[in-house]
Amino acid sequence: MSILRGKHIILGITAGIAAYKSVSLLRLLIKAGADVRVIMTPAAKDFVTPLTLSTLSNSPVISDFTNLEDDNELWNNHVELGLWSDLFIIAPATANTLSKMVSGNSDNFLIATYLSAKCQVYFAPAMDLDMYKHPTTQSSIKKLQSFGNILIPSAYGELASGLVGYGRMAEPEEIIRTVENHILGGLPLHSKKILITSGPTYEAIDPVRYIGNHSTGLMGVELANSAVRHGAEVILISGPSKYNCDADNVNNIAVVNTKEMNEAVQKHYPSVDVAIMSAAVSDFRLKIPLKNKIKKKSNTLSLDLEKTEDILALMGAQKKDQFLIGFALETDNEIENAIKKLKSKNLDLIVLNSLNDKGAGFGGSTNKITIIDKDLNQKKFSLKSKAEVADDIINELIKKSSE
Repeated sequence: MSILRGKHIILGITAGIAAYKSVSLLRLLIKAGADVRVIMTPAAKDFVTPLTLSTLSNSPVISDFTNLEDDNELWNNHVELGLWSDLFIIAPATANTLSKMVSGNSDNFLIATYLSAKCQVYFAPAMDLDMYKHPTTQSSIKKLQSFGNILIPSAYGELASGLVGYGRMAEPEEIIRTVENHILGGLPLHSKKILITSGPTYEAIDPVRYIGNHSTGLMGVELANSAVRHGAEVILISGPSKYNCDADNVNNIAVVNTKEMNEAVQKHYPSVDVAIMSAAVSDFRLKIPLKNKIKKKSNTLSLDLEKTEDILALMGAQKKDQFLIGFALETDNEIENAIKKLKSKNLDLIVLNSLNDKGAGFGGSTNKITIIDKDLNQKKFSLKSKAEVADDIINELIKKSSE
């Protein structure tokens, strides 16, 4: 999943031969999950057709202040569109457009929308070598950067004129990479690596039966999604689950039992900044799992069990600079038991939920939590979707880890 998923993006296309690359750029933005609106300068339609772009974006292409439909003149609202956008990418940005962006010469819909936009603007210059090197063009580029706009530098290569040099528009993949990296660099968890455990663990009884619990793994996946949205790189170690995380910057590691989860945690824990242990780990396993299926030969069955590894306690004992978050699912004396776990496992935060709260715990799409820090401060949250709960936990992590 790209950081661009769900973003409202305006793609501005101006009258340069590099406009043909904008078709590929639009496809990449759509593939990343963005909602894209295309604005073309009137002359840009000489280089690429609005029909192509409207088909790919599944939205009308705008190039003028008014449209004629059914003999009624309809006004395109540049102010509304500018406020709608989360990002504005102008690619290609010709010398003419750069100059108008600097001077505020609002003689077309693209410039009018640019002047109305409150979002981050990225521009990818594209022109011939001498035009690009001209002091006027270089002055425009520097001025636009001083306004806070982000330059996507032109590449070196063969140009339409046959000359070789700078002025070639960056490739669509490079534009996407530049925008994504810029967004990630401004997020609070940028450059942080977070380990998250998720789902249940299953301990074999025989080839067809196991000891497990009702955890679905949804909470862990939502935590991973939220962490990525806030800029983190995530290692998601998950027990058996129908849920998975397809976000970029997530390394998915599948395990089945507690031993496998512990081995994966021990491998990655030393290299992370944060660990969020949301998995519901089995507390017991058979000392010796049976090789053959148990037959119903009597009315009772005794199993010889042993404790599994206490992964969280091991992490608390090994903790150096990591920020460690645990979970507590309780049925009685909730706060008291959660605080006991917080202290005994050397945690920085513990997330408490109670099976006594309707809509909380395993199996559902919602949860109701209380977060307790190592100073025993408590913050209670109302019943929310697990996606919203994940955001609450990540926001509390950001706040506490910066104190």
